[in-house]
Amino acid sequence: MMERILSGVWLCVCIGIAVSIWQMQVPFSYEPVGPKAFPLLLAALMALCSIALIVRPDHQGVDVNPALVGKGAALIGVLLSYALLFSTIGFVVSTALMVVAVSRIFRGSWKTSAVTSVTIALGTFLLFDSVLEVSLPRGTLLN
Repeated sequence: MMERILSGVWLCVCIGIAVSIWQMQVPFSYEPVGPKAFPLLLAALMALCSIALIVRPDHQGVDVNPALVGKGAALIGVLLSYALLFSTIGFVVSTALMVVAVSRIFRGSWKTSAVTSVTIALGTFLLFDSVLEVSLPRGTLLN
């Protein structure tokens, strides 16, 4: 029953996302599709998955592990913090902090977490900046 409730809530979120994307005004256009297409596609796919979870037949419930619920809540907090800090402190710093936090949630050592976070943050920044030529925020605090 909990899956259906959460799926219904997520379906409402998907509808809200789709409505807000549909109302978004974009001053430029690409051919043949504009920048709205990908977010709308993702919202539609998430909505379809939610509907599938709502209408599927009942099955035996699974016991909920409180430790996993705590990890999930911590991950949601980390991702929300990442989204809020992304523009303020920049891509490299926010990504490095996010990777360290996620690694520590899953009991990675401090050394491994630090090395991984620097590698991922700098590697993806260089990929987007140099290879793909996509500018990422450097952060208002660092400018």
